[in-house]
Amino acid sequence: MAELTHFDQQGNAHMVDVSGKQTTAREAVAAAEVLMRADTLAMIADGQHKKGDVLGVARIAGIQAAKKCSELIPLCHPLALTAVQIDFTLHSDAQHCAVRIRSTCRIDAKTGVEMEALTAASVAALTIYDMCKAVDKGMQINGLCLIKKTGGKSGDWGRSEHV
Repeated sequence: MAELTHFDQQGNAHMVDVSGKQTTAREAVAAAEVLMRADTLAMIADGQHKKGDVLGVARIAGIQAAKKCSELIPLCHPLALTAVQIDFTLHSDAQHCAVRIRSTCRIDAKTGVEMEALTAASVAALTIYDMCKAVDKGMQINGLCLIKKTGGKSGDWGRSEHV
């Protein structure tokens, strides 16, 4: 079983020392979804929301969140991201309506970008909630997860149901 890397021999929390690691190309992809009523999804899709372009604002919020990750998560390394992409898919069926969010972060570094991708997806979801809560307080944010990561010493990893 792998060790928890953010604790030293005495059990104290610390930032992992990555100085001896190799710089490699790394990518992480994360996802989340915001469940909502059909009329809320239609309002977003039609661009009829009083506050403006919900998905455009959520995209910018997600990108900003990825860039600020080390300020939010105490032991994250500050990273110079090379790319952040936020994609949305509008989904509607008999069971539920949702905005599905997929965030992708890339970097050439000594440490991964999983936390940045997860933070981007979660803040994009929270922004959708914030912009639409006046018309649909019952929205629900679900499924925040890492879909895949590439690069680094531990190699590639992917969640089979999403890759």
